[in-house]
Amino acid sequence: MAVGMAAAGPSTAEAHGAAAAVSCVGTNTIGFSPGLGLQARRTRISGTGTYTCTSAEPGFASATSVIRGGGVNGCFASEATTVEKITWRNGERSVVLYPMGTVQQVAGQAVVLVVGKVVSGAFRGRTVASPGAQLTLDVPACATDRGVREITGPSTLTIL
Repeated sequence: MAVGMAAAGPSTAEAHGAAAAVSCVGTNTIGFSPGLGLQARRTRISGTGTYTCTSAEPGFASATSVIRGGGVNGCFASEATTVEKITWRNGERSVVLYPMGTVQQVAGQAVVLVVGKVVSGAFRGRTVASPGAQLTLDVPACATDRGVREITGPSTLTIL
């Protein structure tokens, strides 16, 4: 942490203890390069999320996020590590690390339940659960060389 940043004082979430859980609902869109195929292969993951949240702190009532990561992914199973950089309505940020987790997929339809930890920013040290179901409208693409390039759908974000 830079010396100038330390002088600014704790974030709103830290100043008020932020002991209560923050619960968010929204949508994630996740891209894969190369696309998901029948055989799992090493891929890069990138995506975005938007959330509406319930929190005791008004500045944490909504958020957007950028998701990056990678691992071995296919249309039937994925094992990946991802980082979600969340920007809250009040301008504060949280960085969440989701360590290697397994996502069950059926022909590109992902049923996601990942658990991670806030590694920096607001809510640092807190556990995060992010279940959701991201879907593809192009299931036959699993059987092509191009594969499924994008999945999208509802997601939740719960900071405990």
